[in-house]
Amino acid sequence: MIFNRSIFVRSFVLISLMASLTMLSTRLQADTGNCGGVTITLPFNDVMASPFFCQIAAAYFSGLTNGTGDGTTYSPTQTVTREQMAAFISRTMDQSLKRGSRRAVAKKWFTPQNAGSLTLTDIGLMPISVEFDGTDLWVSNFNSANVVKVRPSDGKVLETWTGATAPGAIVCAMGRVFIAGATVPGNLYMIDPTQAPGAVTTLSTSLGSGPRGIAFDGSRIWTANGEGSVSIVSLNPTSVTTVSTGFGGLTGILYDGSHIWVTDSNANKLFKLNSDGSIAQTVDMGDFPGHPVFDGTNIWVPNNGGSVSVVRVKDANGNPLVTAFPVAGLLGNGLASPVVAAFDGERILIANNAGNSVSMWKAADLTPLGSFPTGAATNPRGACSDGLNFWITLQSTGKLARF
Repeated sequence: MIFNRSIFVRSFVLISLMASLTMLSTRLQADTGNCGGVTITLPFNDVMASPFFCQIAAAYFSGLTNGTGDGTTYSPTQTVTREQMAAFISRTMDQSLKRGSRRAVAKKWFTPQNAGSLTLTDIGLMPISVEFDGTDLWVSNFNSANVVKVRPSDGKVLETWTGATAPGAIVCAMGRVFIAGATVPGNLYMIDPTQAPGAVTTLSTSLGSGPRGIAFDGSRIWTANGEGSVSIVSLNPTSVTTVSTGFGGLTGILYDGSHIWVTDSNANKLFKLNSDGSIAQTVDMGDFPGHPVFDGTNIWVPNNGGSVSVVRVKDANGNPLVTAFPVAGLLGNGLASPVVAAFDGERILIANNAGNSVSMWKAADLTPLGSFPTGAATNPRGACSDGLNFWITLQSTGKLARF
């Protein structure tokens, strides 16, 4: 199918048409028109006669199009190639994500460029995991045997919950906070944030040994266990089923709205699981895959060997693919022993444990956004986003960093 450029751009007229219209400096031979009572000047010299002048103006001011050639023409009657169409759509997504984010509202257009730009909170001994519950942050301190609640507006520690042996991975679900204790056998702890801080509640002491990851599928808690198993925990009352067939040493786990996925750092695999814990599909990863994140379409898997695997698991309509497949294997961009991935709705952050840094990509098109230091001998270990900032646990220094 062939699209006329003017007709194609009309389909994007809902992209903040008048909200983005501001005056440009007049260029030589620039076209000027009236849109909604506002005089608009464009850098193009071939759109004055177009019946879609105002739609073209909206597309230009919203960042959808840069014009053709040297930028002084729009070529409204040219056909749109599939490559150009992809560029239009990609730019539309980027502008929508940028302008609709909490970062835009807060005028947070910057990215911390060095360790001195990070705000640090003393958090405990050997912080492992950090998760956002929609209001507050929760951080597990492995060697302090506690879990702390942190206010994201200023990084202040609000509460400390004790009695968790070897607390690690955290998932926030059902208004509660669940923590995997990396013991042998594994423990499952729970915090009820409506109660006064005190000792955590122990839900189970019979998980598979050494749970490293935890997820929730809407009704059950799942843990990825380092011994080579998954534990499936039903609640109210609590019961545990542990499945080990086909697994080596599991590390990360997530739920994508349809399936549970786990990484096997021994076998260098990503497994899609059935509801009973059996393996439904196997996807090859890089060396030593760690803690992945789902961006709504793809799963990003940091491989400790120095790469990131991006795996497509949903189609354009958000339906699960029958067969997931890798779309990219990312290298460079400062990757150095990457261990965990986080997503803020626009960008992917990868924490580099041995590299004392984080690496970032644009989720929409995998564009690298650079690598940034977290400080010497900090060993970033956990990461999440509250939609405004990324938060990173610095394992060796006992700090929580706002990025």
